[in-house]
Amino acid sequence: MARRKTNKTTSLVYLIIALILGAVISHFSSMDKTSLTNSYEHVTGELSVHFVDVGQADCQVILLPDNKVMMIDAGNNDDATLVCDYLDNLGIEKIDYLVGTHPHEDHIGSLDTVINNYEVENVYMPDAEADNKTYRDVKKALSSKNLGVTLTSAGTTIYSDEDLKIEAVAPVYYYDELNNSSIVIHLTYKDASFLFTGDAEEESENDINGDISADVLSVGHHGSSTSTSDYFLERVDPMYAVISCGANNDYGHPHWETLEKLENDDITIYRTDRDGTLICTTKGAKGDYSWQGAE
Repeated sequence: MARRKTNKTTSLVYLIIALILGAVISHFSSMDKTSLTNSYEHVTGELSVHFVDVGQADCQVILLPDNKVMMIDAGNNDDATLVCDYLDNLGIEKIDYLVGTHPHEDHIGSLDTVINNYEVENVYMPDAEADNKTYRDVKKALSSKNLGVTLTSAGTTIYSDEDLKIEAVAPVYYYDELNNSSIVIHLTYKDASFLFTGDAEEESENDINGDISADVLSVGHHGSSTSTSDYFLERVDPMYAVISCGANNDYGHPHWETLEKLENDDITIYRTDRDGTLICTTKGAKGDYSWQGAE
């Protein structure tokens, strides 16, 4: 009888320890998710691009020099809480320019939640539709807020002044493949430059006209070998490449072919699966970028 009582007591102690450890781990895990946004403070005149870690998906939050906000994609449906928490931690209440690059779930999954919960000024999407619940949810959210959509293709100017220009350089044509219908955005601030590519693949990349050089490349299609062709990479000629992908994802992203190209060109590679959320900040000087989040 005494041994049985001791065993019960020991089990209770182990249970209490496990609960305490679980609470501690949960606490520090929560801190890790918000540490960047809690420590980040936007400065007027700076441009900062937040490559939010949404796993095997895409989401970029851009704080513009005039304190306006641009957002490109919003992760999967299951990322709604994470995305909204990130925006809230930045103190964002209004999104001036909201872009859904193309109607795949891993890009517009939580776009409806963003539309429903924040003031949205302008919405940009390609002239491409998808027969899925995610796309219908986004359309429903737009309708409920009486928001129109600017159908966006190469040549659409989102913003332009002396120092800042945000312009779509793709899609150039209508494509049957939704990935190639992705809006590709070229952003320049003074002498700094970024290119955001969604899931655009080689066919769309080859059709892009004009100057698309950029210091920072948001790598297309999560680092898939179907994107970032040799010709395209030569034209962009980036210093940095950011790959948004999930750890141990089912697609094997980023593919070794893409990583090899980037490495052979001595491009600094950042990955959300390895580095978590990344924040790139610049005051507009050529080559002058600071990074937070990468180890």
